[in-house]
Amino acid sequence: MKKTLKTAAAALLALGLTACGSSAPASSAAAGTGESKEVIIAMSPDYPPFDDLTADGQITGFDYDMAEWVFSWLNENGYNYTHTWKQMSFDTIISAIQADQVDLGISGFTYDAERKVLFSEPYYESAQVAVVGANSDIASKEDLKGKSLVAQLGATGETVANGIKEEDDSTQVTAMQDMGIAMETLASGGCDAVILDIAIARHYANENPDKYKMIDEVLLDENVHIIAKEGNTELMDAINQALKAFLESDEYESLKAKYGI
Repeated sequence: MKKTLKTAAAALLALGLTACGSSAPASSAAAGTGESKEVIIAMSPDYPPFDDLTADGQITGFDYDMAEWVFSWLNENGYNYTHTWKQMSFDTIISAIQADQVDLGISGFTYDAERKVLFSEPYYESAQVAVVGANSDIASKEDLKGKSLVAQLGATGETVANGIKEEDDSTQVTAMQDMGIAMETLASGGCDAVILDIAIARHYANENPDKYKMIDEVLLDENVHIIAKEGNTELMDAINQALKAFLESDEYESLKAKYGI
């Protein structure tokens, strides 16, 4: 790796973004109020090991387990939340938050100033990398120029891919909603590389070494956040308290080991 990815909780918190916005929602679940607030969480479960589905269609993954811990902690510390999960394609989650259709997006979101949402403190340091076929001779960013690239629609991987295209306009970029389909496209020879988060890239490369390998060069350093609507500072303040406790807990290290991230 050209850059070492640090995952220490202290380093993550040092990179945090300060939540900002307007006044809190009228319906409060603040500690001590006794009032209940339902929170709808959106996830695109096509990004293992962070966001995935079990064989029987149940949401699973690091993000799911983390969120369950977060809401348990909140309710054990004076808050009163109920929460439900909603499966959505990744590229529709931000607009759903902005339209008040869901309250939170927990699906590997990284900071982008163009995403008009409220970002939590980071809970994982990540990076964008490329995955290629197991027998590919592509070994660097330079080798990606002029190739056929696939990334997830609306993700920062798409931004990275388009940046490579700007450097060499013979590069072809295709954005897909479902990363599972993107990876199968790569396996079948339908593209030369997929640009995605490093933890997901490692997952695919480790699980299917006969199909995929990860290029070690980091294309973009970034951090992973929970997102909410701009102005929903009451909920985000609570989430940030719980995230701080999570990053300092044994469960954080346990879940990273469980999911191999």
